[in-house]
Amino acid sequence: MSIDQLFNVKNGTFSYGREIVFTNLSFHLRQGVFYGLIGPNGSGKSTLIDLLMGTKILHSGSISFRSRVLQKYNRRELARHLALVPQHFVIGFDFNVYDIVMMGRHPHIPRFSSPAAHDLAIVDAVLSLLDIQHLQDRPVAHLSGGEKQRVIVARALAQETEVVMLDEATSSLDIEHTLEIMRILRKKVKGSKITVIAAIHDLNLASAFCDEFLVLKDGSLRDAGPVTDVLTQELLHDVFSVNATVLHHKGYPAIEFDMR
Repeated sequence: MSIDQLFNVKNGTFSYGREIVFTNLSFHLRQGVFYGLIGPNGSGKSTLIDLLMGTKILHSGSISFRSRVLQKYNRRELARHLALVPQHFVIGFDFNVYDIVMMGRHPHIPRFSSPAAHDLAIVDAVLSLLDIQHLQDRPVAHLSGGEKQRVIVARALAQETEVVMLDEATSSLDIEHTLEIMRILRKKVKGSKITVIAAIHDLNLASAFCDEFLVLKDGSLRDAGPVTDVLTQELLHDVFSVNATVLHHKGYPAIEFDMR
């Protein structure tokens, strides 16, 4: 296995009862790549993220992370490697913003110990990076949907993992904060060599920030590879049933939809 290979999925099959989601799914993911997970609604993007996070288990086949079967990691161990930014975040207690972001440090803090100066510094830095330090004492329940989502992104970044997964994580954000978060993640991929796996509906947004696409439809991986190779007029018609022209703008593809 290549030294930069993180995930290896082999012959994966998964279903919800009689509803088959994936059959014979195989691919690998590398370190230091921004992956866009794209496909129509119901194609299994969220399910695949759950499988890669280890919160769902394949019915057959295997998923390995760093050459080790994913299920052989315990939850705390995995949390030091993998962070998730979900589309919807629900918590049963009225924690404030600072407490939520500090939860990202819990996998690194020994049991029955308090956060160290290093942990406090990381949380302060992330609050500043996401421009939410002014919210740190506010209860999460009192935030807008967009503010909550920025807090959950901050929690994932405070976790300092080598992989960050996003499940439609920018869907409740305005365009300013969406671009801000995507730029932050892009810089971390380039500078810190983390791997980002993001389910994204907005194909133009995805093509502007992602290095490679994984394209899902009808229980299979339809295509995978560099964005400039994968995103074609034929793929848009075949996978998304839309007519569009793929243009090239500043080094990445941009989609011009046929509005007729």
